[in-house]
Amino acid sequence: MSEPWLYQLRICLPDELVEAARTDLGSPELAPLAGILAKHHAKMLAQFDAFAGYVAEAERQGVEAYPLYAWTKATLEDPEKRAKHLKSFALHVDGREIYSRDEADALEADLRPLVGGTMIERLSKHDTNPANNPQPPEKYRPRSVT
Repeated sequence: MSEPWLYQLRICLPDELVEAARTDLGSPELAPLAGILAKHHAKMLAQFDAFAGYVAEAERQGVEAYPLYAWTKATLEDPEKRAKHLKSFALHVDGREIYSRDEADALEADLRPLVGGTMIERLSKHDTNPANNPQPPEKYRPRSVT
């Protein structure tokens, strides 16, 4: 029986590669990374950009339908967290934010040689198990009505 969890890889890039990674993955300095991503039909999205998209959509559609809106908006407004999330990129495979362990493991194996050099500062694998994922701080959790 396969485990029920799906996975996502994230990479953290050095400051000097962040802007190119956000705007032009075809730039020469990103060629080794771009080649691996193409092999795995993967794209990357800065967590900052994903968060900004979530906030913008919530504001267009009505924030009450977006339970993580306040927490996400506060994260974007915090300079330290903003800098952290600009450098962190989620890797999507075949247009999916989360994917099988086999897909994650194969992509991770190909990326591992780029970690610790000038290309990737950090590589991490996350699963969908709620016990392994941060929950919103108390002040951002919805209040239950009794």
